[in-house]
Amino acid sequence: MDAADNPRLEQRLADLSSTFTTAQARQALLSPRDLAHLVTEGEVDELSRGVYRRADAPETAHADLLAVCARAHRAVVCGESALALHELIDDIPAAVHIAVPRGTRRPTISYPPTVVAQYAAKTFDLGIERFEAAPGEPIPMYNAARSVVDAMRHRSRLGETLALSALGRYLRRSGRAGIGELQHIASELDALSIVRPAVEAVLA
Repeated sequence: MDAADNPRLEQRLADLSSTFTTAQARQALLSPRDLAHLVTEGEVDELSRGVYRRADAPETAHADLLAVCARAHRAVVCGESALALHELIDDIPAAVHIAVPRGTRRPTISYPPTVVAQYAAKTFDLGIERFEAAPGEPIPMYNAARSVVDAMRHRSRLGETLALSALGRYLRRSGRAGIGELQHIASELDALSIVRPAVEAVLA
């Protein structure tokens, strides 16, 4: 019997958002047995441990991001994942890159593959915007300027070529108007000495 043949399950599933957690399912009075049944019947897909998505939800290419952000509530999409979403690099990241405030618990997520960075709590909220990973499902992500500055700050880990490529693409897209925001972010993150000469070299 699928959910359509069980009005109780169908209504409770309909009360949930497109992507939901085990805790949210419990609040909607869906038991673990109900969830297992819905997965078996193909009414629900399990994206990650304890994170599910309704089969009738709008299609999305960002299910991995939704799954990770559902499990790590303080997390912000950063690094290569943010650069890719801003189309500042052509690489498709092999893992979801997220940041959490330094001093908070680092989430441990084996699937989808996840890379966790810890950023200073004082500047953690700098440059956060919302990205609509699926219709009506926004997730937090660093904006283009913050993502580029972070790439330059962590270029030894990300790679000098990738960081400079992202910077060059950002400058070509935003022009002179984008330099001010880039320098503001760099100043707040004590990275002006890294970013300013790189900007001058790219624009030379």
